[in-house]
Amino acid sequence: MSRFDISARTVLFAALIAALPALAQSAEVKREVVGNRTSENIPAIPAELLEQLNRYQNTRGAGLAGWTKDGCLLISTRFAETAQAHRVCQPLGMREQLTFYPEPVGGITPAPANAWRDGFVFAKDKGGDEFSQLYWFDGPTRSVHLLTDGKRSQNGGTTLNRDGKLMAYSSTARNGTDRDVWLRNTQSGETKLLVDAGGNWTPLDFSPDGSRLLVMKYVSAAESYPGVVDVATGRLELFPVDGGKASFGGFAFAPDGKAVYFISNEPLQGKPQEFKTLRYHDPVSGRFEVLSARIPWDVGGVTLADDGKHLAFVSNEDGISKLRVLSLPGHKEIRLPELPIGVIGGLSFSPDGKRLALTLNSATSASDVHVIDLAAATLTRWTQSEVGGLDASTFIAPTLVRYPTFDKVDGVQRTIPAFYYKPAKPSKTGKYPVVINIHGGPEGQSLPTFSSNAQYLANELGVAMLVPNVRGSTGYGKTWLSLDNAEKREDSVKDIGALLDWIAKQPELDASRVGVIGGSYGGYMVLSSLMHYSDRIRAGVDVVGISHFGTFLKNTESYRRDLRRAEYGDERDPAMNAVFERISPLNNAHKIKSPLFVAQGRNDPRVPWTEAEQIVKAVRGNGQPVWYLLYADEGHGFAKKANSDWFGAATILFWQQHLLND
Repeated sequence: MSRFDISARTVLFAALIAALPALAQSAEVKREVVGNRTSENIPAIPAELLEQLNRYQNTRGAGLAGWTKDGCLLISTRFAETAQAHRVCQPLGMREQLTFYPEPVGGITPAPANAWRDGFVFAKDKGGDEFSQLYWFDGPTRSVHLLTDGKRSQNGGTTLNRDGKLMAYSSTARNGTDRDVWLRNTQSGETKLLVDAGGNWTPLDFSPDGSRLLVMKYVSAAESYPGVVDVATGRLELFPVDGGKASFGGFAFAPDGKAVYFISNEPLQGKPQEFKTLRYHDPVSGRFEVLSARIPWDVGGVTLADDGKHLAFVSNEDGISKLRVLSLPGHKEIRLPELPIGVIGGLSFSPDGKRLALTLNSATSASDVHVIDLAAATLTRWTQSEVGGLDASTFIAPTLVRYPTFDKVDGVQRTIPAFYYKPAKPSKTGKYPVVINIHGGPEGQSLPTFSSNAQYLANELGVAMLVPNVRGSTGYGKTWLSLDNAEKREDSVKDIGALLDWIAKQPELDASRVGVIGGSYGGYMVLSSLMHYSDRIRAGVDVVGISHFGTFLKNTESYRRDLRRAEYGDERDPAMNAVFERISPLNNAHKIKSPLFVAQGRNDPRVPWTEAEQIVKAVRGNGQPVWYLLYADEGHGFAKKANSDWFGAATILFWQQHLLND
């Protein structure tokens, strides 16, 4: 849905086109401007393709936001163009839509059950620019009020105390670079700066009496610093970090307000730890426990019931989520119903503490909200999202494979995990074409979640998909996470080369027809893979990808720059800058010999649109065909359904013309 009238769009795109590089406006480039969409060299999408894709593109999911004080659930789902806040008050009951905006709504935080007012806080940006402002949705009146400055600031991480009188949140309002912690009195509306220590700070949990606030400074996926703030005085006390540097996850006060539960990979008894474990510490008594010691995987989050009787956490075990609930204060694991194999998110205990709501997603089922009755150990489905009228029993579940890569560990070949979506029907040619889908981050992790794109490729086109977790991905330990840092960046690209080798050895896969797709850092991986392996990759799709690390770090929003330097390296260091100049796809565009499709959001604050512009120009300079898609009303990815659908159809057309052709 456009927020501009026709005349305004005309002015906007006249300016936009004028800003495009001269080469992109040459006679060889066929440009089309439709509303907020500018496309170059993308052929008309056949009506029959759009019709065939229609059902796959009309799948949807529902994600849990939390409970309301009257026992209903707040969820996020999409019925029109964007995801909005809805309320569901009984299992499989009516989904009542509460917000109606052309932009997606996120960060939905319900008022606690004992709050002085009923409603929820939500976040909303403009056109994907990620300068999200916070709003209050008032339950009784259904009115909406702006809570933050409404300017070019980024606000989020909302945390409310038990009576809802205090609201803590992160904001870049002070200087546009540092993410500080702010405190708002929700009754008077008074707002004050609480933590301005520099860097990226987030509020985590108020003490039961509201006098203290747990906070965390995030430096990188491998380095965080937790602390506690006196709400009245603003005095910040950092907790000691064993080993000096560690990664932390959730932090929450125990029901007594003295002890804490937290997730960390700090050394234990002087022994380094690969994975983040759930821990309990009472500084008064000195009692310390590692509650997930027997789980050799990362723990991803911790949630406590308001009545103080239970705690829930999820472990990430080779990409599969495992839920555990402990009774308090004894930390004894309770019996739970059997859950579907998949990915769990959004844990929230009911106001009375007797039920636990969660989001479940699997490779063959979109996200939906379920509720566990703790006493009865039963699971009840509360939402059932549509899958476009498709027969879900035909959906393909991936298998987990591991393939050898180029290096060894203690003399043994290192292996890379990957999820493999294999079509059920025999290939008409005897071998399946392959699309390699690379996640972003780079500190991300590909999980076996529902993908209508993977299902379409497998069931309709007979294309296999491989989704690897190359080195540098989260979920596989501290060492794995660091294997691609700074000057080791291209080692992760070599993992893609090793995957190409593995594909060539699989009798059912066609090594002569391999495509690669990825977004953000995954977009860089696409470009770099094409740079190194154009002779073995037929085509690539780069979505909001990095094309040169130096220009990326220069032009990304200032509040992200130091965060990214911690991962990629500091371009101000001559030695690191030399690495960037050597490995960046922009400087090696002449090596890209495969057809390329580049897609970008004009308002992207993370990877600026200039990264797309410059690689399009450079690869076209080689005489290589490049499709280019730019949305003026999107940012780091495509959040609006019409935009996402058109991009999806164009991508399938690209695969048909450049991957599946003889």
